[in-house]
Amino acid sequence: MATCMHRMHNAYTNFYAFSGNVFSENISGKCLSLGSSTPSFKTNGVQLGKQPVIMSASLIAPSMVKKVVATGSRLARGWREIQGMNNWENLVEPLDSLLREEIIRYGEFVVACYKAFELDPNSKRYLNCKYGKRNLLNEVGLENSGYEVTKYIYATPDINVPIQNSPSCGRWVGYVAVSSDHESAKLGRRDLLITFRGTVTNPEWIANLMSSLTEARLDPHNPRPEVKVESGFLSLYTADESQSKFGLPSCREQLLSEVSRVLNKYQGEEMSITIAGHSMGSSLALLLAYDISELGLNKEVSTNDNVPVTVFSFGGPRVGNSGFKERCEELGVKVLRIVNVNDPITKLPGVFFNESLKVLAERYDLPWSCSCYAHVGVELLLDFFKMHNPSCVHDLETYINLLKRPNNLEIQRLGFNFVQKAKKMALSAPKFKRLSWRNAGLNMAGLGQSQRT
Repeated sequence: MATCMHRMHNAYTNFYAFSGNVFSENISGKCLSLGSSTPSFKTNGVQLGKQPVIMSASLIAPSMVKKVVATGSRLARGWREIQGMNNWENLVEPLDSLLREEIIRYGEFVVACYKAFELDPNSKRYLNCKYGKRNLLNEVGLENSGYEVTKYIYATPDINVPIQNSPSCGRWVGYVAVSSDHESAKLGRRDLLITFRGTVTNPEWIANLMSSLTEARLDPHNPRPEVKVESGFLSLYTADESQSKFGLPSCREQLLSEVSRVLNKYQGEEMSITIAGHSMGSSLALLLAYDISELGLNKEVSTNDNVPVTVFSFGGPRVGNSGFKERCEELGVKVLRIVNVNDPITKLPGVFFNESLKVLAERYDLPWSCSCYAHVGVELLLDFFKMHNPSCVHDLETYINLLKRPNNLEIQRLGFNFVQKAKKMALSAPKFKRLSWRNAGLNMAGLGQSQRT
């Protein structure tokens, strides 16, 4: 695996960044160049539009206004590189300051999902968002973000969980937002943003740990049986409440409808589609990015140009097999994976059968190579762990705080290997019985939960 690594060290933390071999045929030895073309898109013959997006000055202290103006100008000129046009070549090692700011900015939008999610069972908004769309960003401290929330997204776990007394129903998992005119001018394009929170409820944890590959078949005209994804994630994405008279459509239907609506609304503008998620939310983000690209919703009929689709994945697990990875690359889906080396969730599913066995499978033509899980995208690797708070290894705000202050976060390894402990716990189930695996999975869920993950 061709990697490049950068290490920043001080008395408090070790910080590592490297890019993996994903998209390797496009990465070798090329230099970054600023993009000047303006893409467009189409959906089922309907031309869609694009526009500019910007970095929020509200996240930076007033004393840095001049720096923000300069940064905004640079972002408006080079946003395509920041969105991964060249697979972040020369931007990850060393970590580019503008890319770091954008990662933090999108990470804050995902944190908003956790802050706004109602977990009080006595509340009328239980398992929904605490606030209305107009007030969401204001209530979570992003009032100056320059984005407007246009839709809430709900997902229905299509899983029968014995430990759950209430019937399955849709849970709020994230939102869709669009950059304002002013923010778009700073960003250099209109940014369509979709964010997803991570795992919170028991059915979602079970979905995370199903660990069986199934054919995605999201394009009815071309099922592509070689493209397989994790069945639990797919069920969260596609399951609906068709059994209920007033049930919600699937997460997928909600999202594709809103994406098409927004692209049509801003037809003719330069646009980007940015999808950000944490943990389980990273899986939904990648499935949506693949779905949009596979269906050609981001493609302009007359020019055959695409609206860039970029995923910022925080602590995300593997989503599909090597066929899924290769198809995402072919479609031009750009994925930047921000990963803590000590985070066990990023090792799942496919602890044993994963992309590390791909070379062996190709060399010896092993029949199970298509059943190996594979990560998609370029990896930015962090290394942090606190003995007094092991759950921080998967905590999104810890991820972001390290990026904000890479020299001020303490790392305390003390010979403790969190990943090995997680594996030992998962493998402790005798004879690997189904029920034992479920219990081991729930125990492991407890390890990974900080903001309920």
